[in-house]
Amino acid sequence: MKPVAFDYLRPDTVDEVLSVLAENAADAVLLAGGMSLGPMLNMRLVRPSVLIDLNRIKDLDEIRVTDDGIITGATTRQADILKSRVIAEQVPLLTRAMRYVGHFQTRTRGTVGGSVAHADPSAEIPLVLVTLGGKIELASQKNQRRWVAASEFFCGVLTTDRRPDEMLVALHWPRLAPETGYAFEEVAQRPGDLAIAAVACAVKVGSNGKIAELRLGLGGVEDRPFRLDTSAVIGEPADEPTARALSDQAFETVNPIEDMTAGADYRLALVRTLAFEAVGKAFAEAAGKAKKDG
Repeated sequence: MKPVAFDYLRPDTVDEVLSVLAENAADAVLLAGGMSLGPMLNMRLVRPSVLIDLNRIKDLDEIRVTDDGIITGATTRQADILKSRVIAEQVPLLTRAMRYVGHFQTRTRGTVGGSVAHADPSAEIPLVLVTLGGKIELASQKNQRRWVAASEFFCGVLTTDRRPDEMLVALHWPRLAPETGYAFEEVAQRPGDLAIAAVACAVKVGSNGKIAELRLGLGGVEDRPFRLDTSAVIGEPADEPTARALSDQAFETVNPIEDMTAGADYRLALVRTLAFEAVGKAFAEAAGKAKKDG
């Protein structure tokens, strides 16, 4: 199939985009990388009257260091994230997850902003943003700029808090303590496919071997990525029984979706296994860093 007829616009500034959105909010779509939008257009799952290409806008593909983290622009390529030394040093969980995202060819075109805006519940990049406690910057001609917490941005399958007259401008990735340990685990039908289930973990372990901070996110299993409440394990030993308790908590918390890829029972089993593996690996890395620093 081929897309419906639409007007193609390629503005040079964010202000031009916002002006078009203000007039055509209900019928306009934004193109960053197009790895998801392209097929949806061809299958006529999306039928816009206006397509706005963001790729000519200067500085929208930046990777910028701030006092408390990293800012990535809406059109920052996934390939640039994967090869960025700044990202590897400041947001290592994103670098690890990026290896599971698509393939070499798709990452050269796909963008981190596009993945977040698309809001596929099985996508790795939104999961990392939620796990780390990141934020999304949105802009509109009417309301100027606003930041939305990742935990509140994703509302369901392909559904977000972005209003029709808004565009996603940037993502903020928090910088965690240097001694934080990380792990990212997922299962997919084939390498490069979206996850059937994925788990992201970031943990800080004190010199006494006890958990000082822990973030555990799940993706692919519900209609949006989410983070578990791990407050009960703060101060507990970073050991196998704690990892097992967290995997059990994940298993008991999840209300899994069912689709053509996998059933609910299979997703539940994956959550328990992947959570245990991810937490254990993050524990080991964090403990190694704590020992080295000590």
